[in-house]
Amino acid sequence: MEYLIRNCEIADLPKLVVLCQKHAEFEKADYDPEGKEEGLKKELFNNNPKLFCLVVVSEAEIVGYVTYTFSYSTWSAGDYMYMDCLFLEEGARNFGIGEVLINTLKQIGKEKNCVNMQWRTPQFNERAIKFYHRIGAKGKDKVCFFLDL
Repeated sequence: MEYLIRNCEIADLPKLVVLCQKHAEFEKADYDPEGKEEGLKKELFNNNPKLFCLVVVSEAEIVGYVTYTFSYSTWSAGDYMYMDCLFLEEGARNFGIGEVLINTLKQIGKEKNCVNMQWRTPQFNERAIKFYHRIGAKGKDKVCFFLDL
């Protein structure tokens, strides 16, 4: 499969929201697309973005994305990269694209002097967990909590 990885552009936002919906469905989570395009535009495309996004393009169609942020670790006393989302359409899987995306983020994190890269995946996503172990990532048993505000 031929593909290109590039920074997300404003014109990509409608497709990005569709992929977010598919990602949420895959993770058995609720997702309301209402207002998401505007919210993503505001945070991805300003002078001091909170969120960063790369998209995977094949045959002029966006088939995947990865989003990430930067935060500070108390225990490490340093910045870290947080991979918020990584999703590929079914037809774009098994071509090594996920590993290329992770390696791209690792390089960005190193350039930003991050101490590590962190992310979460559902326990039922065994395919992803095997992939993450294969590339050298280590999991921690923690319970994720959400408190609506």
